[in-house]
Amino acid sequence: MDFTPTEEQTAARDLAARIFGDLSTHERLAAAGTGSDAELWKALCEAGLPAAVEDIGLLGLVLLLEEQGRTTAQVPFAASCVYGLLAVSAHGSADQRERLLPAIGDGTVVVTGALPEAAVRVGGSGELTGVVPVVPWLRDATHVLVADDEHGLWLIRTADARCEPVELTAPWSAGRLTLDGTPGERLGEQLDQRLGGSDANVAGQGAYDDVLATARTAFAGLQAGVCAGSVARAVAYTNTREQFGRPLATKQGVQLRAADAYMDTEAIRVTAYEAAWRRDEGLDYAAHALTAAWWASEAGHRVVHAGQHLHGGMGADLDHPVHRHFLWGRQLDAYLGCGSEVLQELGELIVHGEGDE
Repeated sequence: MDFTPTEEQTAARDLAARIFGDLSTHERLAAAGTGSDAELWKALCEAGLPAAVEDIGLLGLVLLLEEQGRTTAQVPFAASCVYGLLAVSAHGSADQRERLLPAIGDGTVVVTGALPEAAVRVGGSGELTGVVPVVPWLRDATHVLVADDEHGLWLIRTADARCEPVELTAPWSAGRLTLDGTPGERLGEQLDQRLGGSDANVAGQGAYDDVLATARTAFAGLQAGVCAGSVARAVAYTNTREQFGRPLATKQGVQLRAADAYMDTEAIRVTAYEAAWRRDEGLDYAAHALTAAWWASEAGHRVVHAGQHLHGGMGADLDHPVHRHFLWGRQLDAYLGCGSEVLQELGELIVHGEGDE
């Protein structure tokens, strides 16, 4: 395994760090409230960062999402790249790739996902019916990738569905998606029709599993950035805040808590890197994606609590920047399954794999 970024990945990461650092400031985040930052999203798209993900792969995306997480930037970057660009690139038909990828890359099409799975039924003519209570970044999206009750993937235009605002712990511009005979476009429809029968169901299940594992890996990378930002703020605060004439950072208890948070953050990062690298190399990575998701949930929970705790009374201030990291960390802890759920799924996958052998 070699997680050393390529020149293209490094250049994209450095560019993302500059854009997020310049535009995702405390003042701009406070002004944005719970909505997304349209100006920041425009700047990212004009810089070609969403489009670059097709070339720099999932590991490159994880590096970019780390930079987003450090600043808790309120843009649908992760969702549109995972459920849009990477999903269509890997599983879309030739027509879908030609039609959608350029628009997703330049930001005129924004895709989000109603996964892991939803109680959505498909009619005989491809109409979808069902309700998805919470879809992150739905208010920003032009399209939604929806999983039906047999794990088939469908692209829905938000203009054809009913979308109602929903507020989450983190400001993810979420919404409630209601489908009532809504027309949908099967992802990779031409391929599935050509396969036909049970083989088509196998292809659909494979696409679902891959997109879900990709999402878990990408959002683990986002959590690594959120945690790194929280730890950095805690370190800066405890080095400048004095108690009894000495910086808080000189106290052993503070040092140990910060060290634990740092190690947890590194564990999230390295497991996300490994899962992303394996996908880019064409290796099996389902178990590795679940491992990254487990670390992102369990360790992420600990890190953002530690970051807030190390700020003392300031950490309880809802307007303090570290509070955003706490909110994002808790939201990511729950998204795509909490730690115990992910651990159970990982255990079942391991047992099933051993049974096959």
